[in-house]
Amino acid sequence: MDDKDRNSRDMKKPDLLERTQNFGVRIMNLVEHLPSTKSSNVIANQLMRSAFSIGANYRAVQRAKSSRDFINKLKIVEEETDETLFWLELIEKGKIFPSGRIRNVKLEARELLSIFVASIKTAKSNQAKNKYEGRSTKDEQ
Repeated sequence: MDDKDRNSRDMKKPDLLERTQNFGVRIMNLVEHLPSTKSSNVIANQLMRSAFSIGANYRAVQRAKSSRDFINKLKIVEEETDETLFWLELIEKGKIFPSGRIRNVKLEARELLSIFVASIKTAKSNQAKNKYEGRSTKDEQ
């Protein structure tokens, strides 16, 4: 890997870390504007938990001890992102908040989900390729 590839890859990691953190801030701001009803409060709590978990768990992905650990941690991020989408869709379907005001947040959640799903597929493919080629991985050490 040359310096250009390494620098490009290193730039993407902090960008995604920052992006997941910024997403949490966007959710925090959205929740502050939800009406104060029983159902909205429950949804707001669940939405914040899952959205904040995306950034926190993605941060943990960066400290994975092996490819298997990396994939498992990234699956948690995928699940939390999908759950966040669920709560956003529920807000929309329940007409708790105007659709237009959550459109961009939902779009960001979908984009993040796509990135995480693609990363899991790539990591699994690389893991299988390394096993097939007989390369030693951290999992085997």
